[in-house]
Amino acid sequence: MAAHIALLGDSTLDNGAYTAGEPDVVSHLRALLPAESRATLLAVDGSTIADLPRQLADVAPDVTHVVVSIGGNDALLNSDVLTGRAASVTGALQAVGERAAGFERAYRRMTDRVLSLARRTIVCTIYNGNFEDDWGHAARLGLTMFNDPILRVAFERGLDVIDLRLVCAEPADYANPIEPSGQGGRKIARAIAAAVLRVDAGTRLSRVFGHQ
Repeated sequence: MAAHIALLGDSTLDNGAYTAGEPDVVSHLRALLPAESRATLLAVDGSTIADLPRQLADVAPDVTHVVVSIGGNDALLNSDVLTGRAASVTGALQAVGERAAGFERAYRRMTDRVLSLARRTIVCTIYNGNFEDDWGHAARLGLTMFNDPILRVAFERGLDVIDLRLVCAEPADYANPIEPSGQGGRKIARAIAAAVLRVDAGTRLSRVFGHQ
């Protein structure tokens, strides 16, 4: 059956402004899909979870698969917690944990709205970016607090996951600290095609058992 893939989220999927003339994610994806399948870009650079309802409203009736990559900008909006002062490591972790809990509540509501479309849904983690020095270490650690809810919700709902931390793992995958380059976009597109078409893209697949 022909697939029609809708890409929802932020600049992780809407990266055309950052590729320096190279193909963006959706262009790479269209080139990978069989002739009878197609991809529609609904993701918008700069979007947060709160912006997803507008994108969901544009999902066409013939869409068979929804790929969602959202949360990176929500994490950025909470990055001040990484530079705040805390009396102890416990206090610092509690501060980050409170932000992550709010993110999880929003992500759960968003996921329920996506699933109400009754399309096969694939979600993406937030990649680590191309940060440097001490800030990079702190950012990667902080992002685990946001990626954990994404994975937990996906596992609870039985959704497929593209872990972008594994997909975009080289500096050349980024056009700047937080946007995918043409190379990174190609890797993301290959991961999406593999997930949708269930083909071997040279990656190992994991299974998660959480329900009894």
